[in-house]
Amino acid sequence: MTAPGSPPDPSHAPASRLVSDHGLDDTVLPFAVEPLDVRGRVVRLGACVDHILVQHDYPAPVAQLVGEAVALTVLLGSSLKIEGRFQLQTRSDGAIDMLVVDFDAPDRLRAFARFDPQKLAEAGRGGELLGKGHLAFTIDQGNDASRYQGIVALEGQGLEEAAHQYFRQSEQIPTRVRLAVAQNVTGAGVNWRAGGLMVQFLPGSQDRRRQADLDPGDAPLGLVFEAPEEDDAWAEAKALAATIEDHELVDPTLSSERLLYRLFHQPGVKVFEPTMVRDSCRCSQDRIRAMLRRFTPSERRDMIGDNGMIGVTCEFCSTYREFDPTDFQD
Repeated sequence: MTAPGSPPDPSHAPASRLVSDHGLDDTVLPFAVEPLDVRGRVVRLGACVDHILVQHDYPAPVAQLVGEAVALTVLLGSSLKIEGRFQLQTRSDGAIDMLVVDFDAPDRLRAFARFDPQKLAEAGRGGELLGKGHLAFTIDQGNDASRYQGIVALEGQGLEEAAHQYFRQSEQIPTRVRLAVAQNVTGAGVNWRAGGLMVQFLPGSQDRRRQADLDPGDAPLGLVFEAPEEDDAWAEAKALAATIEDHELVDPTLSSERLLYRLFHQPGVKVFEPTMVRDSCRCSQDRIRAMLRRFTPSERRDMIGDNGMIGVTCEFCSTYREFDPTDFQD
């Protein structure tokens, strides 16, 4: 099983590609900075994330956070080397009480959020929108295979910091994540864009990966946890990654290759073959009909609308479908 955020496998990657000035949307680009023992991915989302956000007509703060969650999900889920589902889900007491993003390997993406309009009017951004609760990363391989799940407590931090906590606690891989979402104004109108960068320190020696021990919560009073000295290569990689600005992650005229060259041209960066992603819901007439059959006749009668039909709207893609109650009679 591959855990969320696992690095790309360079043994299966083609030779490095030439840097391009042409930005390509809805892609994941794996890369390696071998002199620094760093690997990672860049995600650039255009029409894909725009369609997800526009079909729900979210208020701007909600759209912003959903866009960040989508970019983070693609950064982590695109590492799957199996056909399965990677899911990001938050449950909290914040203005956005539930947020779900599904990534069906190798390329299908969908998302939705549930929010309280009154709380939203009173909230700020980022962590305040999520409030207190938890963030879960889940890999479901389907069939009878086991599931993998990592959980991070939400305590007012944003998605970037929650991702950092996940890697410190669950994967113990030094990792930095950057996420950005913005609206792009063109002559054709306004559209949403999202981008993400993940860098991970993966030296051959486990000792070089060491990070500060986590406080177990029951340590003797006054005990100080000493952080190991940070590896010079990782310190340099973090410093270079920290120079990236939000507008660079969402600029449609800046390719992922050119962005990586800006960041890592001094040590040298190698990129591998990109993969495409698309927004695609798995709902269908047959799937929903099968779901309705699992309800009791009494429950289905309660679902019948004034027009005599059972109406169902998909939370992910907002598609409305109607079903004749007589189709479920035995």
